[in-house]
Amino acid sequence: MMDKLKGWAGAAALGAGLLLQAGPAAAVDQALIDAATKEGAVTWYSTLIIDQAVRPLAAAFEEKYPGIKVSFSRATNSDTALKIINESKAGRVQGDVFDGALSILPLMEAGLVEPYKSEAAEAFPDELKDPDGHWTTTHRYFLTAAYNTSMVSPEEAPKTYEDLLDPKWKGNLAWTNDLTPNGPPGFIANILIHMGEEKGMEYLRKLAEQQPASIPGSQRVVLDRVIGGEYPVGLMTFNHHSAISAAKGAPVDWIKMEPVVATTSSIGIVKNAPHPNAAKLFVEFVLSDEGQKVLAEALYLPARPGVAAKVPELQPDVGGFEVTSIGPAMVAENLEKWTAIYNELFR
Repeated sequence: MMDKLKGWAGAAALGAGLLLQAGPAAAVDQALIDAATKEGAVTWYSTLIIDQAVRPLAAAFEEKYPGIKVSFSRATNSDTALKIINESKAGRVQGDVFDGALSILPLMEAGLVEPYKSEAAEAFPDELKDPDGHWTTTHRYFLTAAYNTSMVSPEEAPKTYEDLLDPKWKGNLAWTNDLTPNGPPGFIANILIHMGEEKGMEYLRKLAEQQPASIPGSQRVVLDRVIGGEYPVGLMTFNHHSAISAAKGAPVDWIKMEPVVATTSSIGIVKNAPHPNAAKLFVEFVLSDEGQKVLAEALYLPARPGVAAKVPELQPDVGGFEVTSIGPAMVAENLEKWTAIYNELFR
């Protein structure tokens, strides 16, 4: 199990960007298409934004394979994993395919991920896929601070972690209560790695005195609260979420607060899925050039080599920012420690 986790951790270590060329697209076997069409449906448990990515991917898949209806629901990584685990325990598996940054960990530990070596995944480097086919990386995440541009000027916005300790930010910072590497534990890990244990803990104690607000909900909810003017600055927000909202006219921008936290998200098939062939076909589509371009159009950062991000500056190789990569092996070993620090200092 740890070998698999270390392999997945290697995917996150590619946060500086991959400069590989994609191989030729593999054709999906007609027998799989026929079997999937006979099943007629696929149920997808996703952690992606519904209107921004889930609906466009589902619509593109249904257009390509009109005989298969995509049903979907959105939840956090932990809730997605818990839902699949509970369904399995109850003997009523309903989900076919899932995605997430961290849901793969508890699901693999529970033996609830069906291995499938997809044709599309052959174009991905080994670091971005499980050798046994349990998961393949779909896209990458970069988490950093964001600010409301109507409330804070670019000159006034904090540029470094030390800037967050300025007295003017006391009571004016917010972050999610999601205790995963995409939330406060990831921030804590980044600080400890970047500054070292002693200086890092000293910094975190000072940050706690700034009384950052813990917002129930996802990173997207935190950003929406910043956009709405409830808080001028949000911590541990996805940089592509700021780009999505800014493109729609929202007063928000993200900050290259280095090092930025880098994580990845993957896709897998639920063990004993009710529509196993449709699940395989859906995985093939999401990992294909076509599916990855849908993600890119939605301002997500596709993992498939050769598929460019719509906003290249969101990626470190083009955007010119350093990252701290936090992968599952590191998480498995340290999440309890990071969470304990959060509970001690920030709750």
